[in-house]
Amino acid sequence: MKKILIVDDDREIALLISDALTDEGYECLLAFNGKHAFSLLKNNSDISLILLDIMMPDIDGLEICRRIRNMVSCPILFVTAKNRTYDAMLGFEMGADDYISKPFVVEELVARVKAHLRREKRSLQKKNSSMTIGSIRIDPESYEVHVKNKAVELSMREFQLLHYLIVNAGKVVSKEQIFSTIWGTDFADIGTVAVNIKNLRDKIDKENRYIKTVWGVGYKFVKHPEIENEY
Repeated sequence: MKKILIVDDDREIALLISDALTDEGYECLLAFNGKHAFSLLKNNSDISLILLDIMMPDIDGLEICRRIRNMVSCPILFVTAKNRTYDAMLGFEMGADDYISKPFVVEELVARVKAHLRREKRSLQKKNSSMTIGSIRIDPESYEVHVKNKAVELSMREFQLLHYLIVNAGKVVSKEQIFSTIWGTDFADIGTVAVNIKNLRDKIDKENRYIKTVWGVGYKFVKHPEIENEY
């Protein structure tokens, strides 16, 4: 369940927003002033989105946004009666992600919240798409490979081969499986698998810790080299 923090000194509006988002399956936390907002943020590290009013009696929303922007990475949306272009621009400079003017249509606000959460989810998935085994890190999104935090240049086929081996880490895969998955119907012969395995070893595994030959069967990418290579 996504957790949303609503900061607004107008209790009626805060409750209206909370009811609408609760109906959509979100958990809502309400703060009616800046100090309460800081307290909730301190005790809830899993907040997924913040809806923030600008005009509040103790600490205005712009100042709250400025203070918390380095504390949280989640989307911050201003919901305020101050709809002048200057205020919107100032809000964005403070780190806000969107600006919704009062009065607003509840359905539009809910749609904006959902859109930002979807975007945040896609961004998180992209960040988490990289895979690390031992000292090798591979990022399928950017086609980047790092060994001991140093970038290593691979050809497209070498990258695809490494990715396939890592996805199947701990399993023995045959030359035929590798060839069918990576080269398919391209003009090549199965011997190209061994050539690319050799190239990969030369570039990322000179100590032969990760890519093991299982004679008569195929290859295995070692999942825990620090353990397996002790035996």
